[in-house]
Amino acid sequence: MERNKYGSTQDQYTDFANVETMHKYVLPEDLPEGPYGSPINRKLGKSTPWDEDQRNYSAFNYENKTLHQDLPRQDPGSHPTHDDSRTEQETPYHDVPQ
Repeated sequence: MERNKYGSTQDQYTDFANVETMHKYVLPEDLPEGPYGSPINRKLGKSTPWDEDQRNYSAFNYENKTLHQDLPRQDPGSHPTHDDSRTEQETPYHDVPQ
């Protein structure tokens, strides 16, 4: 920990979890044909390159996969949860108790 100009110690600054989540999950378009007044033939979707930790947001995924690590779904016939067995924590949720 570092001391600030007032002499107290503080943790290093990080964004709030919801700011990190907004960057991580890419929301689909509100209107399937694009924003109002946009060109008809404009390609929809993400206009900037994908970051390594970004993915599409889906109502069928867990937002915080750390809380659901190694837990199978209870509904019969449901698909696997796509756990990443190599990781135990998911940023920005590194402070969630195990």
